[in-house]
Amino acid sequence: MFKKFAKSFLSAAAALTLATGSLPVTLAEEAQIDPSVEQSLSIMTIGELATLDSALYNDTPSSDMIGQIFEGLYRVSTGTEVELGQAENVEVSEDGLTYTFTLRDGLVWSNGEPVTAEDYVFTYQRLVDPNGQNTSSSVEIFKNAASIRNGEMELDELGVKALDDKTLEITLEYPAPYLPKLLTGSRFMPVSKKFVEEKGEAYGTSAENIVTNGPFTLTGWTGTELEWTLNKNENYWDAENVHLTDVLVSVVKETGTGADLYDAGEIDYAILSDAFVGQYEGAEDFNTVPRATLGYIMFNDTKEPTNNAALRRAVSQAFDKELYAESVIQDGSTPANGFVPTGFDVDEEGVDYREAAGDILTYNVEQAQKDWEQAKEELGVEELSLELLVSDVDLSGRTAEYLQAQIQENLPGLTITIRSVPLQNRLEIQRSLDYDFYYGTWAPDYQDALNFVEQLTTDGGINFAKYSNEEVDKLVDQTRHELANDPVARREALMQAEKIFVEEDAITSALYQVSTSYLLSPDVKNFEIMPFGRTINLRTTYRAAE
Repeated sequence: MFKKFAKSFLSAAAALTLATGSLPVTLAEEAQIDPSVEQSLSIMTIGELATLDSALYNDTPSSDMIGQIFEGLYRVSTGTEVELGQAENVEVSEDGLTYTFTLRDGLVWSNGEPVTAEDYVFTYQRLVDPNGQNTSSSVEIFKNAASIRNGEMELDELGVKALDDKTLEITLEYPAPYLPKLLTGSRFMPVSKKFVEEKGEAYGTSAENIVTNGPFTLTGWTGTELEWTLNKNENYWDAENVHLTDVLVSVVKETGTGADLYDAGEIDYAILSDAFVGQYEGAEDFNTVPRATLGYIMFNDTKEPTNNAALRRAVSQAFDKELYAESVIQDGSTPANGFVPTGFDVDEEGVDYREAAGDILTYNVEQAQKDWEQAKEELGVEELSLELLVSDVDLSGRTAEYLQAQIQENLPGLTITIRSVPLQNRLEIQRSLDYDFYYGTWAPDYQDALNFVEQLTTDGGINFAKYSNEEVDKLVDQTRHELANDPVARREALMQAEKIFVEEDAITSALYQVSTSYLLSPDVKNFEIMPFGRTINLRTTYRAAE
């Protein structure tokens, strides 16, 4: 088993090592640039920027922008394929635990300062700093990261070392052939140690308080604007293969408004939902792409009454997800009955994780009402009121109203009130645990079922519930270590953990799996919607002659 694993692992590593030197851009189609065409673009995003600090974001709009203005050791080429980015080459040890990267010559931040291996050390140390705000458990892939986060070891004991200005050595806690894809995630985008230390808490709060190293820079955002501009970064090492000179990004919270702006020629890319999908379906500029993003609800486990598992099970089974997808979202998104999406993790035999695990805690009014009776008895109440926290964007509001109507109808005596706030405020409220349950979305950092399941460990990245189950933690730990090279047992452990936190403890319930339907001007080429992680990749986009 291990020899088979090692062989495939080293083959992948060898392929990456070959991607050195000039590193040709991998595209679905070769760029045909017409010098008479202005390379400008105008696009929409669904929410305001919360931060440009890669260690702090927990929202898609921020992740999308961070992914355009920064670049890590690897970069996305097309779809789920990756290639070396800021690194010129990489050597991987035979056991798959040590990666030695050599950075490219002449790498600089947007302020002209050199990008060094020490910047990456500082970046990854920030992610595991127990005094920091990053909650993503994916960083625990680095050697000693978990112990550092628990206060048992010092930051300088992290398995990331700068051997010199251009050489970075990363040692892993366990073999992870998905590391290249993980390191393309917005969470792992590098920061300038010198600049971050100069700015302190102001870092990432505005365009002036960042320096970048990716294909674009960002201007026009002081922390509150609903519009900003991405500009081609002439200091980017591969600037000759970046064709757009500028991209105007506008926050459009109402999808109908986005369609109107597109029809008026004011934006080139508009996200669609509801009846607009049916209205534009079949048109030349209409597109639909499934993504591994989940819409979900999560309950606060730190206070009554939402720390009651029977109540959570009752609520989670009291709404019809198929009706929700068909009547509320209406963009091709599908119901989700489990916390790992369909089509995301497929094994060597072609078996999808979700298919193998089956549906968990589905819509079931009869069982929901039984659990509701149990909850009332355990809580000593006949009536109860819960507050549902959502952000103030179009779909979130309609989702809240749908959940409110369904839950109140199917669980008599339970009243749902809605608290709608800007996304940035919602995230702050979640961190402060000042909520009963909330609705949000989440996209994975890397393509493995583990990335979803680990979110509900005690230190999980989106575990805003402060939920903790020793058996879940144990099972996830086993998948990372003793079961790492046993794919069958590893998958079974992940399924057991998922069943515990979704079905038994019901701390969270997935509502739907996202499909992105959008309008795109036909003259815009190589505009890529990502299947997971951030939404878009603009590095290779260009405009052709109409």
